[in-house]
Amino acid sequence: MIKTSATRDVVTTLVVAALLITIMPQLIGTYTLTVLVVYGMLGLSLGLIWGFGGILCFGQAAYFGLGAYTYAIAAVNFGESTLPMLLAVLVPALFAAILGAMMFYGRLTDVYLGVITLVVTLILFKFINSTAGPQYKIGDARLGGFNGIPGFQTLNVPGRPNDYIWGDAYFYFCAIALVIVYLLVTWLLRSSFGRIAVGIRENETRIALMGYDVAARKTVLFAIGAAIAGLSGALFANWAEIVTPGLFSLGQSAEIIIWCIVGGLGTRFGPVIGAAGLAYLKFLLGQQSMIDNTLIIGLILVFFVLFLPKGILPAVTDIWRVSFGRRKRRGARTRRGRGGRQHG
Repeated sequence: MIKTSATRDVVTTLVVAALLITIMPQLIGTYTLTVLVVYGMLGLSLGLIWGFGGILCFGQAAYFGLGAYTYAIAAVNFGESTLPMLLAVLVPALFAAILGAMMFYGRLTDVYLGVITLVVTLILFKFINSTAGPQYKIGDARLGGFNGIPGFQTLNVPGRPNDYIWGDAYFYFCAIALVIVYLLVTWLLRSSFGRIAVGIRENETRIALMGYDVAARKTVLFAIGAAIAGLSGALFANWAEIVTPGLFSLGQSAEIIIWCIVGGLGTRFGPVIGAAGLAYLKFLLGQQSMIDNTLIIGLILVFFVLFLPKGILPAVTDIWRVSFGRRKRRGARTRRGRGGRQHG
């Protein structure tokens, strides 16, 4: 039964993804769609550790920025993209593993954990902003301070640095990467590790009493979320062709949290929807100057907290179940009634 459900889930994911990848470019340009896909992956990274692990991280932008900067610095030094992409995943994961181990083995409560992750993000933001001098360089890559790092090697075919992946091809690359990450997250949550992570979210003390190393498992989950965020940062760097300290900003961290709340915590697809939907709304609002973007996003957050606290996807799912359940019950009653009359 479990294998059948897992197979059905994978098939459904692939079919829906194929439809979206085919239809959406007809409605929205692939350049804009690419960044929506990247943000969807970033939202999924926080949705994993917060929605399923119960770890509220106010510093997911730190791993997003670390991934982007790691890619840019490595691309400048290596002159190709294969190794930089791997480093963009590994560096944030290692950083998060070290930070997570200190926090979780230190038995910090959620409040202190949120404060520390927020402070780490602000420290990185301040540091990167202050690296404008020529002495701030790693190999051939100058950090550039508030000007950032432009002009690095963008994504290329492995082993062929002059064959770039850009335009429509880059959109499809990012979309497929998101599908693969989504399926890996699905597999992780269906594994024993994922089920124990959800148990930690529900009752950490009980899981500890059962003999599991809670701190170790939270650290691993924290690092996995950072790795996904780092990958999204590298993809964003390739899309923007420049990285700046704004990637570490407090505003970026807040937006990621809002994406998850609006999309639906405790779901896999909810944060992806929330990220892509709100990012596209912000893009549309950016084309006008009458209304402040921040005001609109704030009002949306208040609305969802007050009226749809579960988020979009759980609300739609509940409506579907209620509607479908009523039809199913009516159909069953009708069949029973006809059977009774025929019997009589």
